[in-house]
Amino acid sequence: MGSIVKIRNRFIHILPLVFGLLFVFIPFYWVVVTAFKEESNVLRRPAQYFPNPITLENFKLVWQKSGFSKYFLNTFFVSIVVAALVVVFSILAAYAISRYKFRGKNAFFLMLLITQMFPGAMLIIPLFLIFNSMGLINSLWSLIISCTAVNVPFNVILMLSFVNAIPFEIEEAASVDGCNQIAVIRKIVFPLLIPGVVAIATFSFMNSWNEFIFPIMFINKQERFVISVGLMYMIGQNTTYFAALAAGSLIAISVPITLFGFFQKYIVKGLSTGALKA
Repeated sequence: MGSIVKIRNRFIHILPLVFGLLFVFIPFYWVVVTAFKEESNVLRRPAQYFPNPITLENFKLVWQKSGFSKYFLNTFFVSIVVAALVVVFSILAAYAISRYKFRGKNAFFLMLLITQMFPGAMLIIPLFLIFNSMGLINSLWSLIISCTAVNVPFNVILMLSFVNAIPFEIEEAASVDGCNQIAVIRKIVFPLLIPGVVAIATFSFMNSWNEFIFPIMFINKQERFVISVGLMYMIGQNTTYFAALAAGSLIAISVPITLFGFFQKYIVKGLSTGALKA
């Protein structure tokens, strides 16, 4: 009787996980299958649950003839620059909040928290007017500036826990040895913040890579498109090549999957360390 109860309890716990896994896995599997199908077989009835024959022509079509290689490079450039800027600004801002006392400190921190309550779509009109006056419309720098501004507040809050976990005595000892403030941050603080740096750099990179609202509003020239916008324009008014669209989607998610594959343990370690020591 006891074994039956254990099996039933285990089944009750596992069943929601199985449904959740299927909910995520089935759409992803269908995209993979569609990407390797011939276009004529995509809407075929009965549906093919495995591509037969397997073809790579969809990837060649997307990469070479649809301008996807340019979209990929644009997205990579924007995401890398945003991640670097967010890391620098987050470390400096978090360090100032953690180590210094200044008028308006609590109000500044409160404003960082308040910014998380508003969607980025609220910034579209003022940012568009600002970028238009600066001549940055159809420039990748409009995406870099907007994505950096959106990502900095959350990552400053996240980085603050890592800075607070560093004993101030280490910095005092370095100052006694002759290091100035910049040298202390660069040689002492930054190496101890590597788990947090990896975490916020990954988050910022991912958010910029997946951004859609800002690119669709600020970029009109096709040679400046990023992946998210490029995928949207692959959906035609009268005809949509689903196999090519699926291939483009796989190319788009290849970088995030690879990124998390390499840095997952560092992200989890960084977040848990910051949370436990804050």
